[in-house]
This record gives sequence, C-alpha cells and structure tokens, in this order.
Amino acid sequence: MTLDPVHFEGIAALARQVGREVDDASHREFAETVWEGFLDPLEVDGRRVLEPVGEQYRKRVAIEDAALCERPFPGSYGVDSGTINPTTYKNGVVMDVAHAAMGRVPTDLDCHRSRTVIIGLHADDDALTFPEDWVIYDEGYSRRRILLLRDIDRRRYTEATVHALSLYLAESEHALANADGIDDLLVLDGPLYPKGLLSWRDRAPELAAQLEEETPRQVVASYARLVENFLDRGVPIAGFVKNPASKRITTALDERTPAPWADDAALFVRLLERREDGERVRTELTYTNWFVSRGGTDRTFAADGDALGLDLRRPAADYEVTFFAIYDPRDDVLYTVEAPYGVTKDEETREALQTQMLSEVASQRGPPEAIAKADELARISAREKESLRRMIEGELDTELSRTYDDLRWGGEEAFF
Repeated sequence: MTLDPVHFEGIAALARQVGREVDDASHREFAETVWEGFLDPLEVDGRRVLEPVGEQYRKRVAIEDAALCERPFPGSYGVDSGTINPTTYKNGVVMDVAHAAMGRVPTDLDCHRSRTVIIGLHADDDALTFPEDWVIYDEGYSRRRILLLRDIDRRRYTEATVHALSLYLAESEHALANADGIDDLLVLDGPLYPKGLLSWRDRAPELAAQLEEETPRQVVASYARLVENFLDRGVPIAGFVKNPASKRITTALDERTPAPWADDAALFVRLLERREDGERVRTELTYTNWFVSRGGTDRTFAADGDALGLDLRRPAADYEVTFFAIYDPRDDVLYTVEAPYGVTKDEETREALQTQMLSEVASQRGPPEAIAKADELARISAREKESLRRMIEGELDTELSRTYDDLRWGGEEAFF
C-alpha cells in the first residue's frame, strides 16, 4: 500500500515547516567557530581529547589531478571480513560464520585465494568442547577454527556479541597471518581498532563487564599485535572508514555548548563542503590535517588509557588513533582515514598517506581499490547466507529459531 497524495502533501508541509525553523547558515557559522577556536586542542575536564598533528588546516585538490598523481604506495593491501549474520537455532545454539579475505593492488591471485574462516558459537552446554587449533585447508592457502564463546552472558546481546567477536577475530587474524609478506601498505576496511567492541564500555553494564573476559580481550589484543607488527617493521597501516559515525568531537563540544550536529561527520561536512553561487563545488576533494583522538572509544588506546590492561610492547603514544577527513562532493559523502600515531608522527609518512588516499578516492569514487577487492572477496551473498544457514540446520539436526521479523524482512539486521 502506498501513501495517498493527501498524506504525502501533509508530510511535505511538515517538512517545509521544519525547513523554515532550521537555520543552516547559523550551523555553518558555528562550525567555523568550532574550527577556529575549539580544536587546537579540544579539552574535556583538562584532558586533551583531540589535537592536531602538526599544523591545523583544510585543503582542496582537483579531483582529476588527485586521480592522476603518482601514488606513494603503488602496491597496497586491503583486508575485510564478512559474515552470515548471527543465527539462533532451536537447540539453543547461537552461531555466526565469519570469512576474511585480503585484496591486493596490483592483483595477486595467491593473496586473493587465502582465507580465514571462524565459526563463533555460543551454547548452554558446559560439557561442549572443540579443538582451538587452526585447521589448514585448500592446499595450505586457508585456515579455519571454531571459536567457542563460553565467557559471554546469555542475555539480549548474545547474537550481537557472537557476531562482533567472530567478525573482528577473523579480520585481525587474517591480517596477522599475512602481515610479514606486506612491505608497502595495509588498509583495514573500517577503523584501526575494533570500535564495535570498544564501544561496549559505554553501551550497557553487561557488555562492559564482558570486555574483561578472555575472548573479547584476545580479539582486541590481535589488533594491538597487528599495529605492533607494522610499526616494528616500519610499514604503514591504516583504516579506511566508509561510514564514520563517531561522536568524539560533538560529545566533547556538548560539555561546553550544545552542538547542532548528529555526529562528527556532519560537522566535517559543514567544514569541508564548498559552495559558489549557492551550488556545491563538485570538482575538488577537500580534506583536513591529521588529528590525534583520545575521546570516545579512542580513549582505550590513548597514551593515558588503560588498553584493557593488555601488554603493550611499544611506547603508549604509538598506539594512539590519529585521523583525517576527506569530503567527496560528487556524492556528498565524508570518509575518514585512521592510522596509529606511531605511523603519522613522521610528517613525510602522514603526507604520503594523505596523497595515497586522496588519489584512491578521486579515481575510485569510493574506498581504495584494495579495500573494494577485499570487500568483494569477503562478502557472503544473501543466497549464500541462506544456503549456509540451511546446511548448518542439517548438520546440527535442528531448525532455525524464527520470528515474525524474519518472515517480514528476511532476518537481515544491523549489528555492531
């Protein structure tokens, strides 16, 4: 059933009313005030939660020039992980299957063939045991294992927890398994650290408590080991965030004055979007300098953070999250690029990373090519997800536990 024209027009009238009340120009002016006076540094209770690495600036580059420039890293790798999404079965088992892959530019078929597969499993059966060793298969190119999650509470977050732990462990372990063969640049599809897990501290008490358990700490530790591997070898590592939803700046601003933006991405769009005669300039990418971030989930690996009590092998500051923002006016989207301070404290390296990412966005009109390849390799299609769920039903001699939403929406949900 569709909306009748009278209701469609009624909604439009309400939207016009909102449009008259919301002053976009004042938001732009406030964004400039924030940029000029709040970010160098941004403090909360005397603690620096954000500050520039080097000079604070906004710059622009012609999209055509960026796309055709010589890239500092002609070879690069991307890593990503896909899942079937957590599934509950009638026998009480909650399971997700995570499948990680790596893409390379230029193409490397051996690299693309290698996979890491993890089945994350939670069941109310204390007697249940599985070998924890990796099983090598596909003529040695790939490996798989079962991740039995005993140390999570069976509450409303069980499915999301199984999903997050499976997804992040597959990604980090696949990157670690291939790290020593990478001598140019590795780009993670997403943040530098598993923010879906680190956000548990702020989501709910039971999730915060689970971060103290062995398995979540093991997953976070895998990312710390990955950063250490690349810093020790002097090879850059970064994370490309396609849908930045951080509120590290806006939350800090709210301590002083209400911020009119839903998240930091909205603020940076206001700062980076350029208009001439009322029209958006679509021929140039705009971008910021690098910032050190110690707010929100980034506080875990701040120099004064606790890193969940993990044993860190390098100076604490090397693990801090730094980032810069890129705005692409062709699609009106914002991306952020993250890297550890151990990489970006070197001016030449951080400028090389900026040049590389701007060139990739300009030519790909989206994420870097290596990330796009990894995403395609790791993705599990809707048809494959359904086939895997049905296969697992047979192997477990049980059935899916279904709800009305499964019938209405096909069971597709958003998780961490």
